[in-house]
Amino acid sequence: MQQRYWILLTLLLSLCLQSNAQKLPSIGVCSSYKNDSIFGKAGYIYIEEGVSRLLSPVVNDAQFASQAADIKQTRCKVQTCNGFIPGTIKIVGPQVDEARVLGYVDTVMQRAQKAGIQLIVLGSGDARKIPDGVDHAVVKKQFIVLCRKMAEVAAKYDRIIAMENLNSTETNFINTLAEANDVVNAIHHPNFKLTADIYHMLKENEPASVIDNAKGNLVHCHIAEREKRAAPGVAQQDFRPYFAALHRIGFDGRIMVECRWEDMAAQSKPTLDYLQGQLEEAYRN
Repeated sequence: MQQRYWILLTLLLSLCLQSNAQKLPSIGVCSSYKNDSIFGKAGYIYIEEGVSRLLSPVVNDAQFASQAADIKQTRCKVQTCNGFIPGTIKIVGPQVDEARVLGYVDTVMQRAQKAGIQLIVLGSGDARKIPDGVDHAVVKKQFIVLCRKMAEVAAKYDRIIAMENLNSTETNFINTLAEANDVVNAIHHPNFKLTADIYHMLKENEPASVIDNAKGNLVHCHIAEREKRAAPGVAQQDFRPYFAALHRIGFDGRIMVECRWEDMAAQSKPTLDYLQGQLEEAYRN
């Protein structure tokens, strides 16, 4: 009887531990969905497309409908897009045309809903570059107001905007994850969240511990090695501190490889294996 009791207790504890075990993030890649055969074969779960190729108003209706149908047949799921706002549409500074911005966002979000795209990454370094001589503090306040309105448009279509940090060689506004997190907190809207780009964090020498303050905001990640924005594994970059920080805040979303491939077909599987190994080590420990 006592032995049966201990067996039952052990089984219950095992089931409890399994149910409480944190789900590992899924690894995807930023690329054209036309590379689905390469990345699907390698084992990636997701492909992140570009707004300009898929959802932009410059894509005519027939082309959009055809591509939207295509991505629903891919082996890798296409549920996110990046490259949100083109450089020709300013979202900071005196040249901002709010009506134009919000009209553009409405079209993108409407199409995202039709295509099954759940999340749009707001990087857009040229669109958010502050012109010379313009007060950064004033721009920040205006940007927060505009992004809240953009979030309201996203909410109308039940989509998410997730702003990312961009290093100072790409833009002069919001260069760290800490800054991006502060802006997301100020916007304070459920449809405006945060993307942590680990490559850009590395470029700005930003420690992994910054991620700890982003709990509740951080819903998406991009990754590449610091040097040459190479595919993970080329220079054996150690991402484990960043993965451990993601684990601490309970992140179980998507981590998308956004790198410069030397040979996409040859590197895709080793890159995935390299990231998966470090991710499992960080999360299992």
